Amino acid sequence: MDLDGVRTFVTAADAGRFQDAAATLSITQQAVSKRIAALEKDLAVRLFTRTARGVRLTIDGQAFLPHARALLDAEERAVASVRPGRRALRVDVIGRRLAPADVLRGFHRAHPDVELDVVTLFDAKEAFAAVRSGTIDASFRAVTLPARRLPDGIATARVHDEPVQLLTGPRHALAAARAVTPERLVGHRIWMPGLVDGTEWAAYYDDFAAAFGLTIEATGPDFGTDPLLDTIADSPSLATLVGAQTRLGWPADHDLRRIALHDPMPVYPHSLIWRADNPHPALTALRAHLDSARQGHGTRQVWTPHWAQ
Repeated sequence: MDLDGVRTFVTAADAGRFQDAAATLSITQQAVSKRIAALEKDLAVRLFTRTARGVRLTIDGQAFLPHARALLDAEERAVASVRPGRRALRVDVIGRRLAPADVLRGFHRAHPDVELDVVTLFDAKEAFAAVRSGTIDASFRAVTLPARRLPDGIATARVHDEPVQLLTGPRHALAAARAVTPERLVGHRIWMPGLVDGTEWAAYYDDFAAAFGLTIEATGPDFGTDPLLDTIADSPSLATLVGAQTRLGWPADHDLRRIALHDPMPVYPHSLIWRADNPHPALTALRAHLDSARQGHGTRQVWTPHWAQ
């Protein structure tokens, strides 16, 4: 169905005269007549009858009018969904339970008028490609590439440092500790089946393990968060590592323990990546919010990989 014809029909119905509809649409009256005639042919009904004062909707025209308005509203929403400055700001948060999603919720609370489209992409390679193509406006990622090797036109800024914690079951040897040093993890089995070679989070934990002489096992299939927590809860020897802001829920009888890591405190370096020429006005607001919300760690010693920007 020709939407120009639908738009002309709605305009003529509101105006009551083809001449006035032509003036509103900046076309000739003859063009209005042709568009209405073509629409009537497509629908196989008469939409207007002519009167001394202009035109009047037929019964079919009256029935079609609300649906015609709905078609034009849908067209407007479709166009707005892909037009920077009018569509929602599209932001990749890696996972909806992870810290970037929590950070973005903070931005939404501070700017409830900004419409957001929250997406989850797999890894930094996919995120960089999506930002570069304009499919998304920004992504939260740990950036392993040095600045000189970033794709052309891509900008990054480190915006959030998330402490890493140890997660154990109640029978683990470290379960009663409030905090431990990374060195105390030597000899303990740390199980992270979600580590995928080539991803930025695998690079982070590989470097973390190397820095402190730890062994992190990524063996076995990754069945998701809940089976992982079930296994950790039942094991006296297995533990895992999680971000402090990762949202986890488990049954009360699991009695899992989150244990802080200090001296040094490992932090996961979340950066925002965006295309430098992206014109979306909400992107500027997001970057300003992240700059103002970023918190330091005072005098506490922290550890991040050498590549953290």
